[in-house]
Amino acid sequence: MPDMFSALRSRRSLVQAALATLGAAVLPQAVSGEAYQVSPWGDPVDAFALVDTTGKTWRPADFRGRAVLLNFWASWCEPCRAEMPSLQQAAALQGADKLLVLAINFKEKPASALQFAQQAGIMLPVLLDVDGQAARQWGVRIFPTTLTLDRRGRPRHRVQGELDWTGQAAGKLIASLL
Repeated sequence: MPDMFSALRSRRSLVQAALATLGAAVLPQAVSGEAYQVSPWGDPVDAFALVDTTGKTWRPADFRGRAVLLNFWASWCEPCRAEMPSLQQAAALQGADKLLVLAINFKEKPASALQFAQQAGIMLPVLLDVDGQAARQWGVRIFPTTLTLDRRGRPRHRVQGELDWTGQAAGKLIASLL
């Protein structure tokens, strides 16, 4: 019997060593929060009109003088759901006169978008891209994707993936827009 216990201990040691090695290799990437990619965005912001969940129509002229985050999301997208509270906090920290955050819901029924926003306590304007036209127009294929405009209305960045909008990296992005 001692040989069987030795074999079990050896296997357990081998598995523990493998897990420790895997954990050391994987953990730094997971902790770093690099679940996003920032690239330049220079596409023209053509005239558009999106309606929010209250019936208000939003147009680019409404943004003048403020930095803008156009966040494309869907309630079925877990990274979108996780990112939304930090977008809300960033908007509150900067103030509505400096930073406008628009949560653009991708191809969901208005009731679904509104229900998620209410349940999550989201107070951001939720715009409805019911047919996906706005997402197609700006090449949004990954969710979440946030497009940034500076206070002069110029397109600046495309942020693909989940970003903590209260963190240092986002703070630098936002500061470059103000």
